[in-house]
Amino acid sequence: MMGRVNPSAPLSVRTLSLIAVGVLAVSLSGPLMAAMVVPPLAIAFWRNAFATAVLAPGAVAGRSGELGGLGRRQLLRVAGSGLALAVHFATWVTALTLTSVASATAIVCLQIAWVVAWQLLRGERFNTGVVVGLVLSFTGVLVVSGVDFSLSAEALLGDVLALVGGMAAAAYMLVGSRARQTMSTTTYTFVCYGTCALLLLVAALVSGQRLWGYDVTQWVLLVLVTVTAQLMGHSVFNHLLATTSPMVVSLSLLLEVPGAALLAAWILGQTPPLGALLGLAVILAGMAFVVVNNRAPGAEPSLEAPID
Repeated sequence: MMGRVNPSAPLSVRTLSLIAVGVLAVSLSGPLMAAMVVPPLAIAFWRNAFATAVLAPGAVAGRSGELGGLGRRQLLRVAGSGLALAVHFATWVTALTLTSVASATAIVCLQIAWVVAWQLLRGERFNTGVVVGLVLSFTGVLVVSGVDFSLSAEALLGDVLALVGGMAAAAYMLVGSRARQTMSTTTYTFVCYGTCALLLLVAALVSGQRLWGYDVTQWVLLVLVTVTAQLMGHSVFNHLLATTSPMVVSLSLLLEVPGAALLAAWILGQTPPLGALLGLAVILAGMAFVVVNNRAPGAEPSLEAPID
C-alpha cells in the first residue's frame, strides 16, 4: 500500500522533471489548437475520439467485467461528466478562435475557483485567504475582458466562452469525482471520453462543421494535441497526485497560463497587451491564494488532473 505523501518533503529531480513535462504538455494545448485551420467542434471531437481509441484496448480487454457491470446510476454519472466535458471543449476551443490563447487559457483555468465557489454555495466554510483569492481571480477576469473588449467585441465573446468552458470543467470535476468513487480510472476515462466524443460528433454534424478532408499537417496537429494535452499531461498529473502533495500539483497546474502565453507568442506571434498581462497576473495570484489556503475536505475534486 502506498504511504501518505509528506507535503514538507523536498521535491526529487524526477518529480520536478515530471512537473516540467506535464506543464509543457498542457501548455501546448491552446497554441496547437489555435494554430489549426480545423473547425472548433471538429478539433474537440477528434482529440477525444483519438484518446478513446487509445484507451479502448486496455478498457475492453482488461476491464470488460467492470464495463459490463456498470449500473444505471454509474452510467448516468459518467454520462453527465462526459456532457460537461463536451461543453468545456466546445466552448473553450471556439474561444481560441475569437480571443488570444493567453486570455482563453487564463479564464478557463478558473475551473478550480468555480469548484470552490460551488462549495461555498453549499455552505462549506473556507478561510479568508480563499475568499480573497476568489475575488482576485474574478477581478483579473474583468480586467482581461475589459482589455479584450477594447480590442473587439469578438474577443470579449471569446472571453465569455472561455468562462463558460471553465464552469463546465468544474462541473466535470465535481461529477467525475463522484463517478470515479465506484469505478477504475481506466473505465471511467474510456466511457467519459467516448461519451464526450459522441456528443461532439453530433454537435459538429448538426452545426455543419467539416470533420474530414484536412491536409496532413492538420492531422499531425490533431494527433499531437491528443498525445500531449489529452494523454501525456493528464496521465503525468494523475501520477503526481499519488506521489506528491496536492498543493504542489495544483500550484504547478497554474503554470499552464504563463506557459501557454509564452508558447503562443513563440508559435503564433500572439503578444497580449500590457493591460491583459496585468489581468493574467491578477488571475494567477488569486488562484494561488485559493490553492494555498484551501483546506476544506470537500475541495478534493479541484485536485483532478487538467483536461485542457
